[in-house]
Amino acid sequence: MCGIVGYIGSKNSVPVIIQGLKRLEYRGYDSAGVSVINSEGELLVYKKAGKVSKMEESLDLDKYSGTIGIGHTRWATHGEPNDINAHPHLDFDGNIVIVHNGIIENYKAIKKRLSIEGFEFQTETDTEILADLINFNYRRTNDFVTAVRLSLVEVEGTYGLACLCKSEPDKLVVARKGSPLLIGVGDSETIVSSDAAAVISYTKHVIYLEDGEMAIMTKNGYQLKTIEDKEILRDTEVLDLLLDEIEKGGYDHFMLKEICEQPDTIQNTYRGRINFDTGVAKLGGLDTVLDKIVNAERFIITACGTAWHAGLVGKYMIEQYCRVPVEVEYASEFRYRNPIISPRDVVIAISQSGETLDTLAALREAKKFGATTIGVVNVIGSTIAREVDAGTYIHAGPEIGVASTKAFTSQIMSLALITMMLAKYKNTIPDSTLIQLSQELLAIPAKILKMVEMKEKYKLVAESFKNAKNFLYLGRGFNFPVALEGALKLKEISYIHAEGYPAAEMKHGPIALIDENMPVVFIAPHDGTYDKIISNIEEVKARKGRIIALAYEDDENIKNYADYILPVPKTSPLFASILNIIPLQFLSYYIAVMRECNVDQPRNLAKSVTVE
Repeated sequence: MCGIVGYIGSKNSVPVIIQGLKRLEYRGYDSAGVSVINSEGELLVYKKAGKVSKMEESLDLDKYSGTIGIGHTRWATHGEPNDINAHPHLDFDGNIVIVHNGIIENYKAIKKRLSIEGFEFQTETDTEILADLINFNYRRTNDFVTAVRLSLVEVEGTYGLACLCKSEPDKLVVARKGSPLLIGVGDSETIVSSDAAAVISYTKHVIYLEDGEMAIMTKNGYQLKTIEDKEILRDTEVLDLLLDEIEKGGYDHFMLKEICEQPDTIQNTYRGRINFDTGVAKLGGLDTVLDKIVNAERFIITACGTAWHAGLVGKYMIEQYCRVPVEVEYASEFRYRNPIISPRDVVIAISQSGETLDTLAALREAKKFGATTIGVVNVIGSTIAREVDAGTYIHAGPEIGVASTKAFTSQIMSLALITMMLAKYKNTIPDSTLIQLSQELLAIPAKILKMVEMKEKYKLVAESFKNAKNFLYLGRGFNFPVALEGALKLKEISYIHAEGYPAAEMKHGPIALIDENMPVVFIAPHDGTYDKIISNIEEVKARKGRIIALAYEDDENIKNYADYILPVPKTSPLFASILNIIPLQFLSYYIAVMRECNVDQPRNLAKSVTVE
């Protein structure tokens, strides 16, 4: 979602902030701005709708120069995306400026009260109201930190907040509730950001703020306290992140880079977690709750978007190989429907960022009822990673493209490892099968690499469909979630309407859409559902639909039915989803590029959704 960067130190803060904002562009945004206190003590604000580069081009760096500043990339919630509603926001007196991620739910009530006090407002945002509330409390206390703290006690909602005060130009005050912030501690400089990507160029030593905490930053360090004014002592942590991981590395887009990285990221996910001689999987992060996992009466997987699709694959895995019932819940709906949860349940929360607000809320709901909670996340030190009872990191590395690719396949691999571990303890499949699965797992990276090397074949198929208006994606069993994910990828980055369905459900409605202009992607590996899929293909052909078949590379029969073929190597059903999504990722990528879409930053989307 929105991005925050703040700096106090000996450097000119504005270039540091702008570089940081560019590092956060992948999160999704519609406007950008900076604020700085210059050497004359002036509090300056500059902001514009559009890209950071657009703001940078028109910014007078000679004027906007100072050793303390804050910046923001905004994803609109309250108020349309324009220059006025962009952050940072000044208070009524022009003394305090803030940038804010999140939503202040009671802003209307606060606005009404401040209006009575004589405050006037320039924007449609909830953030301006928070700036004025801090100003109101500053008038009463004449202390910046106290004014921020008292204001945050009063507000309802979520915030990641950074603010400056012209009257107290030696400090930068930040706070967090429900929206991530970390503080980078450098040599005579301190940096705050909503994402480690903006900090890594300057320091690897960071502090993660927890909910209800604030920090007073100076160039020489920081002080932590709660918004109830209790002091906190916490050591810094070292970021497990390399600068080249957040660079394109010669690729045209981050998405293409991340698709092509999957031979390595899959290997990173299973490395050190499986004995290939015995087939036994071991995930150290789950040791503390292993008994509860093995004896669980039910698993509930909760997630959003692509992670939900990975969770659906996980359901098929655990039910088929471990014979335990699994439910997959949209996290955004979970806590609002009074779910039935017991202490005998295990709830698995899947989130690339570990900060997805809906998934975090679902996790907290599950904990209320005493369920054992497990996290499957990518970002080390993220909120979900800290709040679950146990968990496993997918180790996919930073994913910059908004449309998730490598994180999806690593999430599935993590769920496959959990499945193999659970199957061993529950003795639901023979040891010989576990060994076969482990050998198949070992071959997955090479098979993905083979598909990466075939990307030009997938590009040729994309060329034929770059002007399509609609797509259908159809699959059965393990490949139904792949159909959903393939359709989502196309929607996200090319803006072509696409839907995924179980192949047999086509007859129950979607078949009405089939004509000579409708491309239909069939996920058709030669498995137990192959004959049924062929039957579905014939139904589409009878209505002149255009058939794209994702099939095993040695399947000669499919050529009798398909107009276009996306070849894939053979593998076990347990890992089929990992391989089968790769060509669909390439297909969506190349179609989007040919349509001249912004592949890495598709319109209206954010990488990490930290608001409701």
